[in-house]
Amino acid sequence: MNDTYLLKALEKVPDKRALILLASKRAKQLARGDRPLIRHNELNHVDVALLEIAEGLLFYELPKKSDSADFLE
Repeated sequence: MNDTYLLKALEKVPDKRALILLASKRAKQLARGDRPLIRHNELNHVDVALLEIAEGLLFYELPKKSDSADFLE
């Protein structure tokens, strides 16, 4: 994993846990054969995912606390 890509991605997704989940899910999609959203020269799947996040091509939404509270009741 390239530290530069990680720092750029952290600017877009400051929550480290959310970034890990987003990057790992995207890396798994790429490993299964999904087409990358960026052009690259033989980067690994995690680096591609981080670059896609850093470029603003992937988005995330954290669940609302009220949604999880309803689930627990």
